[in-house]
Amino acid sequence: MNDANTVLSTTYDVVVIGAGPVGENVADRARAAGLSTAVVESELVGGECSYWACMPSKALLRPVVARADARRVPGLSGAVQGPLDVDAVLAHRDEETSHWKDDGQVAWLEGIGAEVHRGKGRLTGVREVSVTDRDGSERRLTARHAVAVCTGSRAVVPALPGVADARPWSSREATSAKEVPGRLVVVGGGVVGVEMATAWQGLGSQVTMLVRGRRLLPKMEPFAGELIGKALTEAGVRVLTEVSATAVRRAGGDGPVTVELDNGERLESDEILFATGRAPRTDDLGLDTVGLKPGSWLAVDDSCLVEGSDWLYAVGDVNHRALLTHQGKYQARIAGAAIAARAQGTHPPATGRWGAHAATADHAAVPQVVFTDPEIASVGLTLAEAEAAGHRVRAVDYDMASVAGSGLYARGYTGRARMVVDLDREVLLGVTFVGPGIGELLHSATIAVAGEVPIERLWHAVPAYPTISEVWLRLLETFRG
Repeated sequence: MNDANTVLSTTYDVVVIGAGPVGENVADRARAAGLSTAVVESELVGGECSYWACMPSKALLRPVVARADARRVPGLSGAVQGPLDVDAVLAHRDEETSHWKDDGQVAWLEGIGAEVHRGKGRLTGVREVSVTDRDGSERRLTARHAVAVCTGSRAVVPALPGVADARPWSSREATSAKEVPGRLVVVGGGVVGVEMATAWQGLGSQVTMLVRGRRLLPKMEPFAGELIGKALTEAGVRVLTEVSATAVRRAGGDGPVTVELDNGERLESDEILFATGRAPRTDDLGLDTVGLKPGSWLAVDDSCLVEGSDWLYAVGDVNHRALLTHQGKYQARIAGAAIAARAQGTHPPATGRWGAHAATADHAAVPQVVFTDPEIASVGLTLAEAEAAGHRVRAVDYDMASVAGSGLYARGYTGRARMVVDLDREVLLGVTFVGPGIGELLHSATIAVAGEVPIERLWHAVPAYPTISEVWLRLLETFRG
């Protein structure tokens, strides 16, 4: 019989902390290589993307964008002028999140042979992880080969006067709210800010955006922020630029929120969303026990091995390379392959350009779609980033409205395309599309950028007529003059 104070200990080949999409993929690759694997999760298996980010946000946005598209189609526009069925939209959102239950994803992990440990995982030393259950009981897991930190990131809410008592929304509350706020203030002009402004304005809220800079989406090509800003304004969103919130106060327990601005103005709202950046979930991870700083982003090599370590991996948001679910899953496949190769005694190249164990896309070919109306899709470097990196480049722009397929897609189609060409090698360093329905164009651009396809070969990738993809031909024609 075990002593009541005995801590149970189990050894695995690999221990994964965090069971979001990134942790799931690391576990899958480790198990496929025959390595025994434990996965530790303190919340829901499936993580942020499944329950509070990608899936619920797109479920909220899809009907808003579909209605906007339909209103631009002759013969259909008159039938879709009314409001959306909010109850149906929220019910569908709840279905897409499995009603915030993770039974299916737990079953998937167990089905591949991984063992799921519920509780708070913390490093306690080299290759050692403790797991504390909600009842305070503790288990100790030891990894023969690797521990992978896949704990993701959290929303940052600034420490403004009154903010704690105001109970502001973060991205989690914005994607899981049970009813539409009459008035919503969105602080921040990045991807979360513009997507949630689009969603809740479309569902009936009166939205005001507070943007500290001069334009929306400052990390993308300037025309992307300009076009989405114009579209949001036309949809009824009030967009205030070069302004910051200085204090937030909520009247009573459930009263309205008053937001004080640095220009002296005061706004009243029912809810306030702070979409002001992300921080790594590494505060209470035990990093100090292995010589790392708690709360820090974890620097890694291209196989996601933490710098200075031969056993600790940091995969996904925590390494700060590309805070996107698809990039995290890509890194997980790389890291899983590297862990397996090292465990089996082979030595994969740490930074090989085309190696299976090197996450090269994080540097040069990161794709992203902003699911607004209009959509924004980009991959690789912007013009400003390419110039700052020292490349000799040329930006080639084209009006999406001049593409035959665009006019068929929607009356009054508005959008723009840009490709950034490396003039020395005549390959693409980056591509950005803005316009309705352009998200599905992005993978063609990603292949062109990641594959470093020469301009001369792109001429032979013939776009079907009459589709929006014909913009590729028009961009190439513009480049050649």
